[in-house]
Amino acid sequence: MIEIDIKKIVESLIDTFLEAGKISLELRKKGLIKKIKSDNTPVSNGDLEVNKIITQKISYLNPSIPIISEETSENRFKNDLNDFWLIDPIDGTYDYINDLDQFTINAGLILNKKPAAGLIFAPAKNRMFYSYGDQLAFELIEGEPVKLNCSNNFDKDQIKFVSYSNKLKPEIEKIHKDLNVKKFIKMKSSFKFCVIASGEFDGYVAEPRAFEWDIAAGHAILKHAGGSVTDFNGKEIFYGKKDFKNTSLILKSKNIL
Repeated sequence: MIEIDIKKIVESLIDTFLEAGKISLELRKKGLIKKIKSDNTPVSNGDLEVNKIITQKISYLNPSIPIISEETSENRFKNDLNDFWLIDPIDGTYDYINDLDQFTINAGLILNKKPAAGLIFAPAKNRMFYSYGDQLAFELIEGEPVKLNCSNNFDKDQIKFVSYSNKLKPEIEKIHKDLNVKKFIKMKSSFKFCVIASGEFDGYVAEPRAFEWDIAAGHAILKHAGGSVTDFNGKEIFYGKKDFKNTSLILKSKNIL
């Protein structure tokens, strides 16, 4: 595993994320240039500009570690990676291009196939989250780092989850029942990880969908705030899988058994 100063790199990226978020909103206000990619998903000039800003800064700070981004093909077909960055410049592009507020900017550092650090900024909500080790997860509030603890506000009789849909599939509904989930609300993008890490919600369940760059940063932040991310069988999630595809996911605060 490559030896690097993770804390220094993450803290050096915060201003870059804030600036990229500002630019994403400015471009949206001017009117985005949109197109459909080969996988039938939307992309805009905002996605590509944010991608350029984030990847250039990471390459400058950390040139020895390759970058995998949703919006570029570089390194995408390598199957022997242990240490790498996963970037999703705009997660929640639908929200972004439709003037909604749950889209996020994401970068996750993977070391030895495990999440070692994460940064997520939700520009339209002006909420910046980051982490670089166990019990070292933070939200930047009025310019000051506030430590995240996913146990905040936990009520075992009112367990509340987020979901990517208003209608639960039977398998997910069963897991909710097994975990005594009392209510859930729909939420998009990696912002889900952040509100669980902060203790605003208690968990999230998803069948295999999306890609590793969608979850790497959030996985690090939630894990470092005391939560857990596993597959449906309770197994640890590793990164660098074939085609960077996700397994099933269960996100939980540490209070949930």
